[in-house]
Amino acid sequence: MDVVTGPLAEQDGPATRGRPPQQDRSRATRLRVLEAAVACLAERGWSGSTLAVVCARAGVSRGAAQHHFPTREELFTAAIAHVAEQWLTAVRDRARALPRDAPDRTYAVVDMLVALHTGPLFRAALHLWVTAAEEEALRPRVQALEARIGREAHRLAVEFLGADESVPGTRETVQATLDMARGLGLANLLTDDSARRARIVRHWARILDTVLHEKGEEGADPA
Repeated sequence: MDVVTGPLAEQDGPATRGRPPQQDRSRATRLRVLEAAVACLAERGWSGSTLAVVCARAGVSRGAAQHHFPTREELFTAAIAHVAEQWLTAVRDRARALPRDAPDRTYAVVDMLVALHTGPLFRAALHLWVTAAEEEALRPRVQALEARIGREAHRLAVEFLGADESVPGTRETVQATLDMARGLGLANLLTDDSARRARIVRHWARILDTVLHEKGEEGADPA
């Protein structure tokens, strides 16, 4: 009788029966490391987020982490990219659930964009941006990541606001909304700025609604 050895033997053996496949375990390990890296960066900043700290939080060995991310720079840029993709997916799902004809849709969209800049992802990303300003090895990765996220955030804002970028000034108005959201996120880092932020969001939404509506009428073809 032939003796089966190698991966097939491992899959069928009693020691591994009932365990998830190695590929699934590898994905789970990678995910734990990524989520731990984002949490550490948000709480401790760059200097406090060593690989040892991340591994301890994720409950994995240093070797297991470095199997997926050979360098610290690769780990943290991948972590931010991973959570940013989840963030963008949540934005799409939430915004597309809003009624198209709701009278306060513009406010709901602006409020959502601002809320996304006051959470742990923004805090973690901010630490990464500040570090990239001084760390040349990290800078190209962060610049590329920031550009990709920025383009997608702008595209989603245009879609959700129903903005017509063929009308002069509309693109700049939408970008100003995103820049304002980032600024409000910065203001919230040291103190709870929620009360002032709520007033600003409500006021800006009224301005934005008027501007986009007026520009849409100006750009419309005459009947």
